[in-house]
Amino acid sequence: MKISQFMTHNPITLKEHHTLKQAVEIFIQHSIDGAPVIDEQGKIKGIFTKTHLYRAYVNDYTSDTPVSLLMKKDIRTISVESSAEKAWQIAQTEGVGRLPVTDDSGNLVAMMTRTNLVKAFEHKMLEIINSLNAILDSTHNGIYAIDRNGIIVIFNKAAERLIGYKSADILGKSVIDLKFDPGVMEIIASGKPQFGKKMLLNGNLVVANRTPIITGDGVMGAVVVIQDISELASISRELTETTELYEELNAVINSSYDGIVVVDENGNLMQSNAAYNKMQLDIDAIINSISKEAINKSGSVTLVHRFPDGREILLTANPVRYKNSRKINRVVINCRDISELISLRREVETSKELSEIYHQELETLRTKYLGHTIVCNSQAMRNILDLAIRVARVDSTILIQGESGVGKDVVARLIHKASRRARAPFIRINCGAIPENLLESELFGYEPGAFTGARREGKPGLLELAHRGTLFLDEIAELPLSLQVKLLNVLQDGEVTRLGGIRPVSVDLRLIAATNKNLDSLVKKSLFRADLYYRLNVVPITIPPLRERRSDIPALIIHFLRKYNEKYKLNKSIAADAMEYLVNYKWPGNVRELANLIERLVVINAHDNITTKDLPTIFLQPGRNLHPGFTEKGFGSEKELIEELYNRLRSTRKVAEALGVHQSTVVRKMKKYNIKPGNR
Repeated sequence: MKISQFMTHNPITLKEHHTLKQAVEIFIQHSIDGAPVIDEQGKIKGIFTKTHLYRAYVNDYTSDTPVSLLMKKDIRTISVESSAEKAWQIAQTEGVGRLPVTDDSGNLVAMMTRTNLVKAFEHKMLEIINSLNAILDSTHNGIYAIDRNGIIVIFNKAAERLIGYKSADILGKSVIDLKFDPGVMEIIASGKPQFGKKMLLNGNLVVANRTPIITGDGVMGAVVVIQDISELASISRELTETTELYEELNAVINSSYDGIVVVDENGNLMQSNAAYNKMQLDIDAIINSISKEAINKSGSVTLVHRFPDGREILLTANPVRYKNSRKINRVVINCRDISELISLRREVETSKELSEIYHQELETLRTKYLGHTIVCNSQAMRNILDLAIRVARVDSTILIQGESGVGKDVVARLIHKASRRARAPFIRINCGAIPENLLESELFGYEPGAFTGARREGKPGLLELAHRGTLFLDEIAELPLSLQVKLLNVLQDGEVTRLGGIRPVSVDLRLIAATNKNLDSLVKKSLFRADLYYRLNVVPITIPPLRERRSDIPALIIHFLRKYNEKYKLNKSIAADAMEYLVNYKWPGNVRELANLIERLVVINAHDNITTKDLPTIFLQPGRNLHPGFTEKGFGSEKELIEELYNRLRSTRKVAEALGVHQSTVVRKMKKYNIKPGNR
């Protein structure tokens, strides 16, 4: 700490010829009590202070006496390059209140007073305090300290996190009044430390080390260091897992039929498994040679060694690098007796056949293992699922098309579960279900104060939330043109900017879009951006409607029966004739409509077997000739239709529900046609 930072520049000076009267006038004018005396060349000759004036007065000197006669001539100066510490040492040793500061030529350039020194050391003290606070706040463990009266004097950031108080609110207050650690006062009373004490602070179980602060005046306070035990438990678990992993690795190596040898980069044996030890091979020189060759080659090396007894050993050396290091640290060498190769070849061929069988079975059941129950019997749906599984392995954008209710969202979730992003979020948003003025903020998020009603802390958009995962945009055709441009930019740049923000955020996501509309037609009508359409339509998947894959309907019906039987603790079944009607229905609502119907039939029917009598009229397709009253065009008349439904359902309310009209309409029509129970 240089004195040049704190000295008083251009000090008020006296000349040797100045009189006592002139000195008094200068002192009064500048409110000073002393000044250095210099000659005409600016070199310092002495110091003249108010003490010299007092002496002059006592000794009856006249006012025209020059100051050079009374000034202190034997003075100590200090270089401008000196430190504040040295200046303080000189001032203390020689008992002076001010030190002239000179340059290399001895010319006076400044004065260093006690006031200057106090400011210098005050600055130094503040630097030390700030550094200490920064160190304390950078410490992972919570630290707080109290004085002998229990007043909190230190409270670092980690203590704020663990205890729940802000330092600005807690400093200067009594730890007893705050009640979060009243036991710390015992340390001040006893003067003895406490280590490893468990405490519950703000819901956190911590270990506290309490230590008294002792000076020459006794116990001045106490300092407490706290650490979250959960961290130690986590480290302990990691150590246990590492140990278990090491033991498991050793068990795997020792369970290997092949001999395994691990050597370091110098060819020194580090580890060998039980199979290698049983071989009783004396091939140290060969091991050393093949390991060096693998290191020099930076790749696998294989050779065959023949023993005098006719045995042949196949050795394969593979270099091992740690993480991303280019340095080879280990070489793993596999040893195998080639005489057993024929037997092993047969085993491999058998294993290959079994593998193909297992692969076929796995492909059949894979959707179940992926956490989905996708029921399909038609070849069309099997082809779609095969395509979905294959494209799930890459990050290409996928456009799923199909009518409402065909299961576009189910296929999208299947793709996510089968991808490398399965553990990351799957974010779904229906572009047609959110008002246009809210959709942009939902997708892109917003910064604080971006618009009226925005959250004070801002909000991340769904694009950000889908980072490293999958974003599923359902009903993409409903996305406004203005947002289509922004979405295209996100897909191209991999960055999203919140509303009201200027800093883009990088996002890594896989986009799956779905629609029940013909995007190609919308593009031609300028209702959908062509560039976004081409960007979305990288891998198109079109799901056929249920009426085009009727072979799936029976399996779906059985699946939904089982599902809702389990949900409602029932045991309902369906008759063959009812099944036939449902198979021949056109299903405009597709799988969703089928699921809703089965749930309704399971819930509202009192008997366990669902028959055609339980089906709503709309499902009784014409031309089946299963009931009287049907003709090629359906029921013969409105009267016959109402009469048939009433005789079957025995309730005007149920007839009204089947026809989709009000109950009073059914009652009025029955009176009109004189329909009574048993008329037919």
